[in-house]
Formats: sequence, structure tokens, C-alpha cells
Amino acid sequence: MSITRLHPGPRMSQAVIHGETVYLAGQVGTPGADAAGQTRDCLAAIDRLLEEAGTSKSKLLQVTIWLADMADFDAMNAVYDAWIDPANPAARACGEARLATPAYKVEFIVTAAL
Repeated sequence: MSITRLHPGPRMSQAVIHGETVYLAGQVGTPGADAAGQTRDCLAAIDRLLEEAGTSKSKLLQVTIWLADMADFDAMNAVYDAWIDPANPAARACGEARLATPAYKVEFIVTAAL
């Protein structure tokens, strides 16, 4: 089975397609923006990568969300709820974690079907 890597770099690819599954690297927003703004950035990047891979958010399988502070849960969800396809919601988990830099408030990790 072939493996296609989108936007590979020395450390990671932004997306990997294997079989009928697309795996996205963790997507973060503009450093220093608020949680809602970073969530919008993440979701826009996810839309672009899924389209480039040949799929869309209607085929999401799993979404993992890391928040630097669970106090941002409601702000993130307000943006996420307006974005997600209500007819095809993914399995989802959300937790609190220290992210790569304190300027990041949210990170999304997505798996989708082709």
C-alpha cells in the first residue's frame, strides 16, 4: 500500500495518506492570538490540508484537541461547533496539555477517511 506525504519537512509531514486514511500533523494557530482565533486558524488549516488530500471535514474520523488551559474550552467549542459538519461529527477527545510554546493555546490532531 502506498504512502503519500504532503508538505514533508525534516521532522514531520503536515499530512500522511495511507490507504483510505489521512492523518494530519498537529495544527496550531497564530502564536499569541486568543483561543478562538487560534481555533479558527487551526480549522482553516485542517480544511486546506483535507482538501489537498482529496477529502473534507464530512469524512472526519477522529479529532483530538489539546488546550493549554481548560479555561479556553468554551471559546474553542464556540468556534468548533460552528465549523463541524453536524451530520458527520467525528469521535473527539479534548484535554489540557503544555504545548510546544506558551504562545500556543490550542492544537488539533485529525484523522479522516478519503
